[in-house]
Amino acid sequence: MDLDAIKSRLNQLQNTTTNSFWKPQPGKTQIRIVPYIHNKSNPFSELYFHYSLVKNKTVLSPLSFGRPDPVQEFADKLKASGNKDEWIQGKRIEPKMRTFAPVIVRGEENEGVKFWGFGKTVYQELLSIIADPDYGDITDPVNGRDVVVEFITAEESGASFPKTNIRVKPNQTPISDEPEVLERVKTQQDIKEIYQELSYEDLTEVLNEWLNPNEEESKEEETESVSASEISSAKSVSNTGDAFDELFNS
Repeated sequence: MDLDAIKSRLNQLQNTTTNSFWKPQPGKTQIRIVPYIHNKSNPFSELYFHYSLVKNKTVLSPLSFGRPDPVQEFADKLKASGNKDEWIQGKRIEPKMRTFAPVIVRGEENEGVKFWGFGKTVYQELLSIIADPDYGDITDPVNGRDVVVEFITAEESGASFPKTNIRVKPNQTPISDEPEVLERVKTQQDIKEIYQELSYEDLTEVLNEWLNPNEEESKEEETESVSASEISSAKSVSNTGDAFDELFNS
């Protein structure tokens, strides 16, 4: 029995999910996207989530692993119905992609590798930079480049949603010259082990519960002074179309 391997795995499991992620704070932060030890050919992990099926909780879609998703199948049927409202509803409930990359935060290297989650706009910009031969692999351990992430709140920008800007540093630098930091880079969680994938049957049950709220949920809604007509309106009219995409794809 490899006791060192067991201790390492125990340490990984004891790490809280909260500590596994990095979220940009207002202002500018310098980070380094590092190679992903669980997929050395690609540091980016594309995962799909349902954001509106369970209150205050995201649900991982099996599409993340190339498996059927009953919610997506139901959404496809709604969009193919020819009814505008049902198409909007189908668009609303289909899973949205979010991409994750392992990073270390400059000045906080002792906290180890964390996952930075971002939307389509930032993802496309990062891919465009890496595809540019003048930049190349910015995650290279020796000749990579740091990234400055600027997070602008909605209040600061005057927009409806926050905005994230990125700027890749021109100088090529190693991840670190400190052995301790490099050792921490080798210790990474598997992003697909952090989120729990529901079975097809369980996700079907989640969908059914969302379509047919039970009595207990109805009582909670009454307590919150939300009328049945307001709930119906919220489910039939998309106020999460372009706005939703802007929020989760930046």
